[in-house]
Amino acid sequence: MIILGVLAVFAPVVASVAIDIFVGWLFLISGVVGLVVMFSSHNVPAFLWSLVGSALSVAVGVMLIWNPTAGTLALTLVLTAFFIAEGIFQTVTSIAYRDVMGSQWGWLLGSGIADLVLAVIIILGWPMTAVWTLGLLVGINLITSGWAIVMTAIVGRNLTRAVTDAMAASGR
Repeated sequence: MIILGVLAVFAPVVASVAIDIFVGWLFLISGVVGLVVMFSSHNVPAFLWSLVGSALSVAVGVMLIWNPTAGTLALTLVLTAFFIAEGIFQTVTSIAYRDVMGSQWGWLLGSGIADLVLAVIIILGWPMTAVWTLGLLVGINLITSGWAIVMTAIVGRNLTRAVTDAMAASGR
């Protein structure tokens, strides 16, 4: 994950297109599976909604795969909308619950403001920011997630050694 993250950070445009194609395949496959399951089941509750959802998933998947540039733009718009919504929610929540949260309310406020700043950066640089935003953010996520997994594995290994050594010392 760390290696893929570093590659994505250094080649965010390529990573953005790869993410678009990957997400497109996820939509396409999930839509096809949804359609197969829906038509092979005898009694599907909310048949029309299931049909519309699955067909929409197939259509979105095909569009993302067929035209990755437009797909990257669309996914970046969705990501920007998410940053705006989450930023507003976290900012308002942090202020509304600052008495309950004590001195830690600033962390939630900072996260909300960071989301809003990211959204503003994307919007101000549009459409050029759409070319690299997905790749850069996913790259950073891969690096931090990969690092967290490595650190967790090291802690797990050390804990296992400590338990094994303690059991050996006690004669078990």
